[in-house]
Amino acid sequence: MSYSSSNRDSGSRNVRRNVEFGRTFVVMPKGVHTATIVWLHGIGEKGSSWTQILETLPLPNIKWICPSAPTRQVTAFGGYPCSAWFNMASMEDDYGDLDGLDASATHVANLLTSEPDDVKLGVAGFSMGASVALYSATCRATGQYGNGNRYPINLSAVVALSGWLPCSRSLRNRVGASQEAARRAASLPILHCHGRVDDVVEYKIGEKSAQTMYSAGFQNLTFRTYNGLGHYTIIEEINDVSSWLNACLGA
Repeated sequence: MSYSSSNRDSGSRNVRRNVEFGRTFVVMPKGVHTATIVWLHGIGEKGSSWTQILETLPLPNIKWICPSAPTRQVTAFGGYPCSAWFNMASMEDDYGDLDGLDASATHVANLLTSEPDDVKLGVAGFSMGASVALYSATCRATGQYGNGNRYPINLSAVVALSGWLPCSRSLRNRVGASQEAARRAASLPILHCHGRVDDVVEYKIGEKSAQTMYSAGFQNLTFRTYNGLGHYTIIEEINDVSSWLNACLGA
């Protein structure tokens, strides 16, 4: 796993419950369309929450698809309903809401299935959205969702900001179950960024997730940290994401 630090202070499936996703927003490429990335917002946000930032990135050849999460009760918030990609009791729950994760990962995959064959595909997100992005990376490696249904998307890049990997308990065994899964895990580029003073998703949780993925075989994972950064983003981090995506996708 590649570590770097900044010193700046600053397929379809049936689920057991109905899940209704919100509105999807799209930021079209200004240049030649060479890549499409689904960007997933954080808990309590919506798809448009990140479009203004994405529109300003120096990545003219990327199309951004920004869906909105369903409104659901979240156990960690005392059952309060809010937009969330899955339910959770704790960020350190190794089991978690597998149904909710599969539903959201399936929704993301469905958004990408209609993209042109010559376009590279990726998933990115912030906070809980980053968790779905990382979970999608594990689905790509194993070739299936948590429920065993086939995962249909060939991901070329995954970006996670201030997030964590849910349902990680058996990841090493699942990736190590076949040579093909191990090969896909090792070759998938992942950028995982986290602030050292994050008071929502603690730094140690993000770091543990990165270490878990790397030890499970995701060897093309870069874990970048930012001193003084809490649970939000800064220009330095956004610039790092842009540079990494440009190098990874040629975007």
